[in-house]
Amino acid sequence: MKYIALRASYFRVRVAYMSIPTDFSIGNVDPAIKTIESIGSPYLGLAINSLYALSNGSRPSELRDVPIHSIFHVQLCDGYVQQPASEEQSSHSDMLPGQGNLNLAGFVKVIAASGYKGSWSLAKIDSKKAKKSFIDNAYDAYRALVNLLDEVERSHPQIKFETPNMPARVYTSGVEFLEFSVDDESHYQITQILSSLCFRMERKHISKAVELWRQGSVNIVLNNEKKGFSRSSFLEHGPSLCAIGLRVRDSADTVERASALGASLFSQAVGSSELEIPAINGVGESLVYFIDDEQSDLHRVWDIEFNPVTKSEAVQPCGVRRIDHIAQTMKFDEMQSWLLYYISTFEMEKKPVVDVIDPSGVIYSQVLESPEGEVRLNLNGADNSETFASKFLTSRFGAGTQHIALLSDDIFETSKILEASRFERLQMPDGYYNDLKQKYGLAEDFVNKLQASNILYTREKWRIFSNIFSTNF
Repeated sequence: MKYIALRASYFRVRVAYMSIPTDFSIGNVDPAIKTIESIGSPYLGLAINSLYALSNGSRPSELRDVPIHSIFHVQLCDGYVQQPASEEQSSHSDMLPGQGNLNLAGFVKVIAASGYKGSWSLAKIDSKKAKKSFIDNAYDAYRALVNLLDEVERSHPQIKFETPNMPARVYTSGVEFLEFSVDDESHYQITQILSSLCFRMERKHISKAVELWRQGSVNIVLNNEKKGFSRSSFLEHGPSLCAIGLRVRDSADTVERASALGASLFSQAVGSSELEIPAINGVGESLVYFIDDEQSDLHRVWDIEFNPVTKSEAVQPCGVRRIDHIAQTMKFDEMQSWLLYYISTFEMEKKPVVDVIDPSGVIYSQVLESPEGEVRLNLNGADNSETFASKFLTSRFGAGTQHIALLSDDIFETSKILEASRFERLQMPDGYYNDLKQKYGLAEDFVNKLQASNILYTREKWRIFSNIFSTNF
């Protein structure tokens, strides 16, 4: 080390030494600082990597005693404290900020507040499974770094970085609509499904082949236009969910932040009586539209662009109140990118990644949700080509929405109404209910009640989940 310091002095360059967990001769940050301080050269300093500093459970506050003049370089790298929750996570030793669970905001805050004025860099993404291009990795890295520094600036105004001026992360208060691209044949099929789910067609577009189907606060849009984005989506992916509309406080702020973080904006020509709804590109070449709560006329889109239809007969609702969650399936590397896309743009909290066992492999699932649970997304990452999720990717020619879950307050009452409306549900084998009885110690009468309605049952700690699945479309 002394020799390195002498050579650095001779060439008038600064050398930053980084201690890593496998370096047993130096060990961690404290011994490295003592070594550097004992040499006392202005050309030899410390490089700190957040993964190495925090992954053993250390707190960012422990770095307050590091002499600020000794820190030459800082690397920001996410990971997992102690053991990773998922097998897949263990193969990603270096992750971008936001992809792991380390307290990187606290790490940056402590070092910046101490007076560090140097650069903030990202460590190399060290994943044997990385399949994305350098350009895609650069976009992800930019989004992750800017979002992290912006988070620190907003929580500690005395700390300033050279980041883009943009609005804060956006609060999403709900899903305003789901839009499906269809043709004549798939339009008939989907309307049959919606009718059996007790949805009713409420409105038609004033000038386009677009319908609004509704139940509770769930708005389903069927787009059978022969031109425009929806048609292009249909030709590329077949009948599928091509757009999601989210309710936000300010759509202009939303697209401004998304754009500043690298999202692509979308626009297409609109008619004279139509609203120009702000949108960005989303998962699997779909769109994400933004509807203001009160800032503009966007929240009146159903009144402005649609006419009510004459109701021939009343339809009894089946008890669906709102959208519970939307599951989007993609390859694992894409999942990491879309995770950053969502948590950097919106106020969303991520849950730990869990391994979902498939008969042909493992699917990695991560839940994102708004603070009050109004919007919940399941991101499912698949690598094994034989898993059900991977087959979905192949059949759809890429990532997309795999299923939509609707919330009911009374699953048994909903099941009864769906039985009368001839909703085609997934039939569960008898062995499933025998296993339920043994696994959860359920009463036989209750298990029989579940089986009679083909209701699935899961219990996690104090939470109970009951589900009715449709057949595949």
